[in-house]
Amino acid sequence: MDVIELLPRLHLLRFPVGQAYLWRDGDDLTLIDAGPAGSGARIAALAGTAGRVRRVVLTHFHEDHAGGAGELAALTGAEVVAHALEAPVVRGEVPGPPPVFEEWERPLHADAVRRLPRGGFDRPARVTEVSDGDVLDFGGGARVVHAPGHTDGSIGLHLPRHGVLFTGDAVAASPVDGGVMPGVFNTDRDRAVASFGRLAGLDTETACFGHGDPVTARAGQSLRASARACAADG
Repeated sequence: MDVIELLPRLHLLRFPVGQAYLWRDGDDLTLIDAGPAGSGARIAALAGTAGRVRRVVLTHFHEDHAGGAGELAALTGAEVVAHALEAPVVRGEVPGPPPVFEEWERPLHADAVRRLPRGGFDRPARVTEVSDGDVLDFGGGARVVHAPGHTDGSIGLHLPRHGVLFTGDAVAASPVDGGVMPGVFNTDRDRAVASFGRLAGLDTETACFGHGDPVTARAGQSLRASARACAADG
């Protein structure tokens, strides 16, 4: 797990597949996503040097984002938070809907699956359910933004006081040129493009993606330009 400081209060945690973010308010810590299975102990050890993990907010149910949540909650007592549409999947009560692949996405997905840990992962016993517009008690007020398309209950988190946006996999940094693009492996591309446009309309200086390097200056401009191009392409 690589740890990269983005802002004095914000660190990027990078795993072989995917990444998570650690936000600090004094001694209170919030995780945005929890990495794949087996990540919980490593995150807990890191967090223990900085404070106490109060909550883990999951942007969606996919294993590279939610796989470490149960272990981390058991180790730290952290509250696990997810959209109401994702929570039953996170708890393991129902299966999540599979992606509708573009042909070019299939080899990328197969490679990602090969790099994920084998076997299952611990499910959190309890998940606090949130909806669009809810405000969470960190970062001066973190607003939940429902961003369906990647999954039905995908969310972003916007911290207006700090100009920080966490997009989950609704937005990604292109591995080719570092530009901003909608995330891949979506259940509904049209909804994903619409959600990309909604997130791009927020006042954002720093944009933190589920995959790829964050944009740490004037992120809103990059998001809006890319969203306009996506809308024009249909």
